[in-house]
Amino acid sequence: MATLHENSLYQTQKCFITYGKMNHVEAGQVTRRGKPWTSIAARGFIHKLDLIVPYNCLEPLRQKLVHEQQSHSYFRVTMTLGDILSGEFFTEYIKRGNILMLSRGKHSVDNVFMLHEGTLTMYIDRETYERAGLTGNPYGAKGARGAKPRWVISYDLRSPSMLHGKKGFDRLIYACKNVFNEPLSWLFCNVTKSTPSPDPLSAHSPARFALEPQITESIQAKSTPLTIPKQVLESSDRPGLEEFATDLYEWLSLVRLQSPRVEAQDAIDPYLSRYEIPGGVAAAKTETMPLCKLSWQGLIASGWVRDMLIDVLVTCPSSMWFALCATSFPWTPSGGSNELSLLRPPASDGEYLMWEISGSE
Repeated sequence: MATLHENSLYQTQKCFITYGKMNHVEAGQVTRRGKPWTSIAARGFIHKLDLIVPYNCLEPLRQKLVHEQQSHSYFRVTMTLGDILSGEFFTEYIKRGNILMLSRGKHSVDNVFMLHEGTLTMYIDRETYERAGLTGNPYGAKGARGAKPRWVISYDLRSPSMLHGKKGFDRLIYACKNVFNEPLSWLFCNVTKSTPSPDPLSAHSPARFALEPQITESIQAKSTPLTIPKQVLESSDRPGLEEFATDLYEWLSLVRLQSPRVEAQDAIDPYLSRYEIPGGVAAAKTETMPLCKLSWQGLIASGWVRDMLIDVLVTCPSSMWFALCATSFPWTPSGGSNELSLLRPPASDGEYLMWEISGSE
């Protein structure tokens, strides 16, 4: 693992690079151990997912990911926190099921509530914290000029103590009735593949959104080396790995943005842009690399990303490369990374290169 950036007054983001090998996977396999699977599972609230593949992989993936795969959807719903912690919704979706919920707002400014793996986390201001009377911890950078004190409160709602009649839970319900009693706009995603019948969510008139991929087929990129140089791996050359991975990540990011700088016909004046694709002049003289991009945007569960990665690994021949990039909501604090990108090089025999970007807003 390599760290590309160190903390400083002006640069708080970090990029962690992981090089490794994945075990062989099969269709329908549930893989949870080891990287990159644990890194994917750590993503709580994924907002956007990009898959970059060679053009000749598009049709098999379109058949697998669009026509055969079960439709994934999320909802927007208006509820109070008390609605979530009461009745059949609490029993079916939190105690028995597994859902993602995220209220509207920015955690560093607004009162924001999120539900992940049965854990309710509340990011609130000092006044609300004092009125609620719940136990929490200070949150945010200490001594930040102009920043108001913030607090974070967390409850494991799947704990046996989280039931009516228990002191801690009753205090939370009291706060919901007297402090957290305003209706909030939430994003909702059912992580499990089964829906309770009758569905407790339907009583709140949710708006459903299907996650359909946006497919870009016309990316004619300059060819660039995608295989880690053998001398870097054999000599454990950490600076060499960092340099190669940084250049490659920049190229992948420009492809995601559909920047003209990576297109084969790009002829911008060097006075305006001095960007060169990895490999420099030698790479620029190689053949064009036809690419396509599949993009999903919404509230995406990490389990769905894991299943999609397995489908891509099974569908694309081992000689083909691909890159998968998952981005979290910008206002959600993440214990892991804000963005995760994974590349399987061509003819890699299970090798992968993974970038995990973390940092504050």
